[in-house]
Amino acid sequence: MAEDCDYPTLGTLVRDHPDFDGVVSPEARIERLASGMEWAEGPVWMPDEGCLLFSDIPNNRVMRWKEGEGLSLFMQPSGYTGVASYGREPGSNGLTRDPQGRLVFCEHGDRRVARLEKDGGKKTLADSYQGRRLNSPNDVVFKSDGSMYFTDPPYGLPGQWDDPRRELEFCGVYRLSVEGELTLLTGEMTRPNGLAFSPDERTLYVANSDPEQAVWNAFAVREDGTLGEGRLFADVTSWIGTHAGLPDGLKVDRDGRLFATGPGGVHVFAPDGTRLGRIDTGGKTANCAWGDDGSVLYIAAHQDLCRIRTLTRGDRWQG
Repeated sequence: MAEDCDYPTLGTLVRDHPDFDGVVSPEARIERLASGMEWAEGPVWMPDEGCLLFSDIPNNRVMRWKEGEGLSLFMQPSGYTGVASYGREPGSNGLTRDPQGRLVFCEHGDRRVARLEKDGGKKTLADSYQGRRLNSPNDVVFKSDGSMYFTDPPYGLPGQWDDPRRELEFCGVYRLSVEGELTLLTGEMTRPNGLAFSPDERTLYVANSDPEQAVWNAFAVREDGTLGEGRLFADVTSWIGTHAGLPDGLKVDRDGRLFATGPGGVHVFAPDGTRLGRIDTGGKTANCAWGDDGSVLYIAAHQDLCRIRTLTRGDRWQG
C-alpha cells in the first residue's frame, strides 16, 4: 500500500447502488499525483520497481511515477520513431506486462505492438494482418496461457479513419498466439478500445469508443482462444454530450467487477452489468490500472495521473 501523502484531491464518488460502498469507501478520495501531461493513457504497475508507467501520447513518451520520487521521463520516443511530424497522437498508448513481466507497448506511430527486451531494444510482436499494416494498436492484455489480445482503431493515424495510409477496412480485435499466429477475432466493432478478461478468462470485455455507439461488449472466449458472438454489457451512448469522455480503458477486480473508464469517469459494474457507482474525476478519463498491493486504482485522466484506494483488489492486477 502506498504511503499517505498530502496530495490534492479532485472529483467525486457517485453511488448508484448500495454495494458500491463495499468496493470504494465513501471516505475514499481521488488523489492527483502528477499533472502536466497532454493526454495520459495506458498505465501499468511495475511491481519489481514499485512504480507506475504510463503513456503521454501526444508527447510520444512514457512517464514514470513512484512514491517519494514523483514524476520522471522513462522513454522518449515511445511509439513513433520517424523524423517527420505524425499527427496529434504519435506515441505509445496501452501498456501492459506479459506473463514474464516484460513491458509491452501499443505504438500508434509505428503501428505495431512491441515488447521491451532485457537489452533495452524492442521486438515487434504484431504490425500487420494478412500483409496489410495495422491501423494503430490501442490497448493490449494477456491471457494466462501467454496469448496476447489487442484492439486496433484508427486514432493514431494522422487522419484517423480518413487517413490515406490506412490499409484495413475495419477496426479489429486480434489474438496473437504463443506460436506467433495472428487471428482476427472480430471486425464488427466500430472503434474497439480497452479490453480485459473476467477472472475465469471465459469472458473478454471490449470498450467501443464511438460516440454514436458508446458501449461495452462482452464476448464468450472459446477453448481455442477465439471469441463467440458478442453481447451488449452496458450502453452509455445517451451520456455523450452531458458527461466528458468515451468508453476507453478498463480493468477487472478479483470478484469480476468491471472498472471501465467512460463518460463520467470510471464506471464500476457488477458482473451482471449493474452499475454500482462511478469514480468521477471531473473530466475526460482515459484508462486505469491496479497497483501497489493490488487494491489501489491508478487513473489516467487527461492531463493528470490520479489514484484511489479501494476495498477490493485487481484480478492478477497486470496493470
